[in-house]
Formats: sequence, C-alpha cells, structure tokens
Amino acid sequence: MSQCSVRLLLAVLVAMVVSGLAPIATQAEVGPIRYGPASPGLTSSPAPLSPDMESEGVADASTPLWSAFDLRHFWMRADLRVRPEWRNSVCFGGGAPVNGACNSLAPSGSGSAAHSGRNAADFFVQQWARVGLGYDPSPHLNFYVELQDSATWGGSGRPTGSTDGDAANHQCATSRLGHCRLGLRAAYALVRNLVGVEGLSVKIGRQYVVFGNQRLFGHFDWANTGYSHDGVMLSYAKTDFDLKLGWFRNSETDVGQGHPGGSLTPNLLTCDTEPGSSSTCNPALAQHASDAGSDVDLVVFYNQIRSLPRMVVEPYYVLYSNRLPERANPGQYLAKSASQLRHMVGMRIEVRDGNWDFAHETAYQFGRAADGFGGDNQRNLRINAWASGTWLGHTWYRHAWKPRVAIGFDYASGDGDSNCVTSDGTQARSCGGNANTFENFFPTNFLHVGYMLNGAWRNSVQPQVNFQFRPTARDHVEIWALRKYLASARDNWYRGSQGPLVFSRADNHTTHVGDEIDFAWSHMFADGKISLAVIYGHFFAGPYIGRQLGTSTDQDWGIVQLWTNF
Repeated sequence: MSQCSVRLLLAVLVAMVVSGLAPIATQAEVGPIRYGPASPGLTSSPAPLSPDMESEGVADASTPLWSAFDLRHFWMRADLRVRPEWRNSVCFGGGAPVNGACNSLAPSGSGSAAHSGRNAADFFVQQWARVGLGYDPSPHLNFYVELQDSATWGGSGRPTGSTDGDAANHQCATSRLGHCRLGLRAAYALVRNLVGVEGLSVKIGRQYVVFGNQRLFGHFDWANTGYSHDGVMLSYAKTDFDLKLGWFRNSETDVGQGHPGGSLTPNLLTCDTEPGSSSTCNPALAQHASDAGSDVDLVVFYNQIRSLPRMVVEPYYVLYSNRLPERANPGQYLAKSASQLRHMVGMRIEVRDGNWDFAHETAYQFGRAADGFGGDNQRNLRINAWASGTWLGHTWYRHAWKPRVAIGFDYASGDGDSNCVTSDGTQARSCGGNANTFENFFPTNFLHVGYMLNGAWRNSVQPQVNFQFRPTARDHVEIWALRKYLASARDNWYRGSQGPLVFSRADNHTTHVGDEIDFAWSHMFADGKISLAVIYGHFFAGPYIGRQLGTSTDQDWGIVQLWTNF
C-alpha cells in the first residue's frame, strides 16, 4: 500500500472517530436520555425520549453511514448485588435435600422418611452483575441488551483445587445443562406507534414478562438469575386501558442453543451419541424429538382497565401448550409437566381508597393432560384447578413512620393422586382422572409465600399478617407472619421454585405444615443508589413435617444483601 493510500485511510478513520464522539461535548447541555429500561410491569410504553430526540428523528438516506450512530441516543444501566445466605436445619433435622426435596418418593407412591444424615445446613455467597445497554435511534425505536453474570463464590471450575479450580476459571462454569454463569437476561427491539397507530407497540426478543403483583408472571429477581422469555409482545395502551398479547417459546427441541448445525439436532434426546458410547436412548423420551411441533408455547392475553375510580381491574387469559412426550416428566408433582394443553382465565382487582388498600386475584385452570402411563401421549386427564389470593391493608400516611398493617389469605388447589403409581410400578400423574394441582407458572414467589420460600401458590392454604413501617426516610422495617397448610393432604408440599420440598405419604391426613415469621430491615444510602438489607426467618415445624420426615427440628434462615444500581 502506498504512503498516499495510508494517509487517506488514516484521515478517514480520524474523521469517523471525531464525528462519532462529537456529541460528547454537548452531553451536559442536552442532558441524559434515560438511565435504564422502562419498568417491565404492566404500564406498556417506556418513558418518552428527550425533546432533542423528538426533533432529530433518524438519519436520512443522505447521511453517511459512519455518522448515523449518535452517542446522545445511547444509554446504559447497571447493578451489582452480593448476598451471603445461610440456612440451618435445611430439611428440619434430616439429611441434605436431593433435587430440592427432603425425602424421596417410594415406588409405592408414598413419601419416604427424611434422607440419611442429620441437621443439614447451607452457607454460600451469591453475586450478580448486570449491565444494560440501550440505543434509541428514534422516538419510536429502542434496542436493549442486558448482560448478566450470575455467580456463586467459589463455584467455578472443579472443587479439588487443581489447575482447573475456581481461581483459574471465570468464563463459563457449567455444573448442569443451562447453568452457565454468563448470559443475556434481555435482548429485544421495541417499536412504538407500530404502523402509525398511536399507543400500539411491539417488543421482539428476550424480555421480562411481569403482570399484576407477580403471583403468576414476575421477574423473580430474588433468585440469582430471574425470569425472562423469548417471544413477541404486542401492546395497545390508552389512558383508560392497556391491552397486551404475547407469544413466547418456552422450549425448543429442534435446535440446541447456539448450535451451528441448523435443524434436526434435537436437545431432548437422553442418550450420548458420541462414537463408542455404550449408553442408549430412552425411546419414550426421544419420541417426536425431531418433530417440529414437539415444543412448549405460552400465550398471554392480559388487560388492565383503569377507567374506574380508585380501582384497577385486570382480566387475563393464558394458554400453555406443552407438546413434549408425556414420559419426559411423568409426575404431576413436577411443575409444567409434559404433554398438556392448559387454559387459564383469571382476574385481579386492586382498590385504593384513602388509607385503605385491597387486592384480590382469582384464577381457574382447565384443559387436558397426559396421564404418564406410557408413551401414547394421549391427554386423558381433565385439568381442574384454581387459586385465589387476597390482601387487605391500612396505612397511616400522616404518621411520620407510615406504618402499615395488612392481612392476607391465599389458596391454591392440590390433587391427592399427584403421586400415583400403577400396579406395575409406573409413575403416573393421576389415578383419579383429574389433574387438580394448580400451576404457578413463572411467579416472584417471595412476595407472597414468605422470604424463606417454603411454599408456592400450589396446593396451599396460607393465612398471614404483615406489618411495615419507615422509622426514617431511608429505613424500612417489615415483620411478616404466615401459617401454612396443604390444600390436599396427599399432594406434596412445594417450595418457592414449585418442585416438591416434601413428598407426602399416601396415607397422610395432616395438613398443618408449620408457621413462619420473617424480620426484614433495609437501608438506602449513596443518594438511593445502594441498599443494604438484613433478613431473618424462623420456621416452626408443624405436625405434617414430623409425620412425613420422622424429624421436626425448626428451621432458621438469613441473609445480608448489598445491592447497588444506577
């Protein structure tokens, strides 16, 4: 390359850099566009962009491609959370849990005693770091990507301390399928005023799905990963109402994640296909794995009506279509069991009048599900499940501490045949022809079942009382007491992640699980950008625990959490 060509190339590069960085000089005058993405809640449209963006619009065809990017339209958000967590008597005096359960389901379909061992306990430190990058090329178009690193201190590499231990591995520690620590929490494009219709928008890509008070669909940021979904969400919002219609692909079996080979590489096969492998496929699990229709879809139609005084009404419909082979997870006790078509209709009402607030939500589920007896995938069980949740609260707003007292009552149906086993020892979903255990979907359960997460909106009866106050503008104190029962004695006790915490005995008639009390204190500082929280919970073991596990030691749990965000 000649010296003239080199000089020309350098001149072009310098011009590109200077043009791209020029808006930085005027950033202080223009002001920030936004500090983060819009709330993932029901309010549909993100906040409008700055007046400068409204007038600028997008680059026209005559604008050089290298100058179309404008740093004034770029924004970011970030947060970091560190949380030590300990739990004493994880399984109420028994051994360590296996797959989250404190006992096993015997071949007879009855819960066993606690696992061997005594007084299992946990202590670990989890951390997440999130960085969200957004770009708004016009008032009607937004791109957003959120990176998330979900880490357990010391959890990378192998625990043997060899050269592949934690200190040398921070890229992608994988202990189970899908448990890589680094990933995308969100990645979407948002188009406002779609096809010129004011208030109509569409969001395409991986996104938060959060509705109501998150009993069924929430971000679940209490967990170290949280929920997000791949799909499309249409929204039409006006002053008096907000309509949302979304389709989300919850499971894809044709192509594995990040697979370079295209189609016909199913990820449902349970065999090792490497040359020389001695393992074989389970045909019941592998059937239809190469079928384009053997997937899982979620359709949500959620509405918010705001035209009534002091009241918000939210009717909704949900379709959950799981077309995986029924033997993929045959037990009804497993959340979102395979080969089912589940419909849900429900409504949430929230009323605020002066110092009083009231919220009630009821949902009914119906449809068909496979019984899990074999591999025919016939949906011969009738889904018949329902749940309700109610809160009534009073806040003394004129008091300096803003104290609030609330009482609540939650119910979710169960099924006494959920641990059904046939005469030949086959695990089935029901021997009674019905599937009555309520499906909790993707909730933020710690908002509703207590901070210890010893429960779900699933086979539960839960009266509760909650007291909160703010002794200073930066401090918040909460005391929460809950009494827990099972709706069906022979169905299981489910944890916050919706898997069984304790399998019930086939002859169980005891429903009082126990009682929980939580104490929480949080303090905001650094202009509200940092939060320090200390939470302690004690669970008083009830007669159900002693009868199922043969041990009934109370459980203690606590955290210290530091969370900073901007």
